[in-house]
Amino acid sequence: MKFLFLEPFFGGSHQQFAQGLISHSKYKIDLITLPARFWKWRMRGAALYFLQNVSSLEKYDGLITTDLMSLSDFKSISGAVCPPSLVYFHENQLTYPLAPDERMDYQFGFTDITTALAADLVLFNSKTHFDAFFSGIPAFLNMMPEYKPHWTIKAIKKKANYIYPGCQFPEEIVLPKPKSNSTPLIIWNHRWEFDKNPKGFFNAIDGVEEKGLNFRLALLGENFQKVPKEFIAAKKRYKNHIVQYGYVKSRKIYFEWLKKGSIIISTAQQENFGMSVIEAIRCGCIPLLPDRLAYPEILPKAFHSDFLYKSQDELTEKLFYIIKNLNQFQNKRLTLIKAMDTFSWKSIIHQYDNVLEKLAGISN
Repeated sequence: MKFLFLEPFFGGSHQQFAQGLISHSKYKIDLITLPARFWKWRMRGAALYFLQNVSSLEKYDGLITTDLMSLSDFKSISGAVCPPSLVYFHENQLTYPLAPDERMDYQFGFTDITTALAADLVLFNSKTHFDAFFSGIPAFLNMMPEYKPHWTIKAIKKKANYIYPGCQFPEEIVLPKPKSNSTPLIIWNHRWEFDKNPKGFFNAIDGVEEKGLNFRLALLGENFQKVPKEFIAAKKRYKNHIVQYGYVKSRKIYFEWLKKGSIIISTAQQENFGMSVIEAIRCGCIPLLPDRLAYPEILPKAFHSDFLYKSQDELTEKLFYIIKNLNQFQNKRLTLIKAMDTFSWKSIIHQYDNVLEKLAGISN
């Protein structure tokens, strides 16, 4: 069987997912992409670009795309030649937090709904995301003054499910033996954007710095537009602590930084899965994560009390404790490293291949 993957935002987790699926699936998957920028315009116009750049839809057994393309536009124009379609939701515009001073453009939420309606199968990247999407639709539709299409909830849900996006880890992780005099390396490997809440991260760093603790910082992660002011300020304030500042394009070098890391912190306001956190944990970093979003789902329950926090003060307190007692966490680090194999492509790919077989069977 042969499939076509249209990715309108080929960067970050979207890129990793597409490349991972293609390289691990037993089926042939062709990929056509657009660069990871101007996401709003991708939702508006990517379908028209792809329609002009697909040589022949008839030769494919199924179509795969993600949430930043209007699948309803694509299918309506391509007509009967369009094969059965699968849409994978990395994020959605019903529940995504607004940037400061940003007003909601309701059309993007409706594009999510019509894209899901147009798809033959719908997948989300976590149960948390699945639940948030369907919990968010009623309130979104209730903003309409009349003729509210609540029937869409049931129509989408009956063909929807969730599968975690696979992660591509280094083949082997060898942890160095703990050293009592080593300076902990704190990792930030998330996007440099408002929804990842860098202010909360640097407030926690301020807290432990004011207590006189020593640490190093590796500020990794992609930045698609301008550098947030929090990172500009941190570069000056923590110049003696920062050992890496900015995105590392090489995956090999990126994982080398994670292997050197001691602690991975997330202060995100929005996270439907948490690939960057899982990568860091798999490389031996101790996690400190908010007790919300997808984090309680991806972190084994046995570690919730140690590594989830409920407030900014609790984050600072737990960070202080871990830095002071880093060597005591060695056994838990080893257990968490093994637990993250659940999210590897080799553990998950059979689920995707089963879905692709189901997708291709729809037209038969």
